[in-house]
Amino acid sequence: MKSEPGTYSWADLTRDGGSEWDGVRNNAARLHLRAMKAGDEAFFYHSGDERAVVGIMRIARGAAPDPKDPDWVSVAVEPVRPVEPPATLKAIKAQPELAKMELIRQSRLSVSPVREEEWAAVLKLAR
Repeated sequence: MKSEPGTYSWADLTRDGGSEWDGVRNNAARLHLRAMKAGDEAFFYHSGDERAVVGIMRIARGAAPDPKDPDWVSVAVEPVRPVEPPATLKAIKAQPELAKMELIRQSRLSVSPVREEEWAAVLKLAR
């Protein structure tokens, strides 16, 4: 799940203790949000200049109508832990086993799925 750090950062999420992940206005991303269930985990990715996985979030509540526009959906998220050091997009792209990761294949999507083996590979980069 991507966010511009100048708009809403990992530091903001940890300070707030949780947030509504709303404002997503893409049909494919909406489908991914709808698939999320309470208890699922997601990467928090800083887009823009940083381009890195910086944290792990837990889905606190599954999809519900977006409070800003009920034609769309949002989920509630809470911080779990930082990814330190952050897994940069450059490092992710350098891993052949991550070549099919949606973060790379559909880079404009703000919400995309991560397969189990991709999750493990990204966390390995942060060690």
